[in-house]
Amino acid sequence: MLNTYRTVADFGQDEIIIEKSTFIGYAKPVTSEEEAQAFIQEIKKKHRDATHNVPAYVLGEHNDVQRCNDDGEPSGTAGVPVLEVIRKEDLRDVAVVVTRYFGGIKLGTGGLVRAYTKGAKIALEAAGIITKVLYQTVIVSVDYTMLGNLQNLLKLHNYDTKDIVYEDIVHLHVWVEIEDTAHFKDLIVEWTNGRAIITDGEIDYKII
Repeated sequence: MLNTYRTVADFGQDEIIIEKSTFIGYAKPVTSEEEAQAFIQEIKKKHRDATHNVPAYVLGEHNDVQRCNDDGEPSGTAGVPVLEVIRKEDLRDVAVVVTRYFGGIKLGTGGLVRAYTKGAKIALEAAGIITKVLYQTVIVSVDYTMLGNLQNLLKLHNYDTKDIVYEDIVHLHVWVEIEDTAHFKDLIVEWTNGRAIITDGEIDYKII
């Protein structure tokens, strides 16, 4: 798993008019080719009357899967520019579709490249580009009498609590960067005089 990567936060949509042609950009986070294709088909169905629906997507830790299609536009003027926007932003697990309704004015090769580039950019901006960092959840279990002080120390040292489970004792699920795990556990031992139970939770990505 990558320690950090960039993707989009959610579904996003925006549009722009260039020389009377309407370009509608869509972007969405995806985790598989099946999911990417389903999203593309959804947009194509929504805009079945459009002149073109140009898709591109990038998947995998190392951008293992990269696909694009010009959907009838001159070769290299649509799909590749959309894919290049994703790649230049160094995004992973993202699908983009730029829909075009032709307005009667031909844009030429350079114009098409610029238009589809812009359509992809506004889609990604609308979806919100985010950075995800791999974190270890460390579960710190303490007596209720220690809770307030421990929460203050966590806040003071900029550790975020993911969840708190109240049982016979309190279990704090704390986000900790992978490389900081050992140091964090030492701090907990120090802060609680060794009275905390420390266990490893799940490893997951956190948006920063």
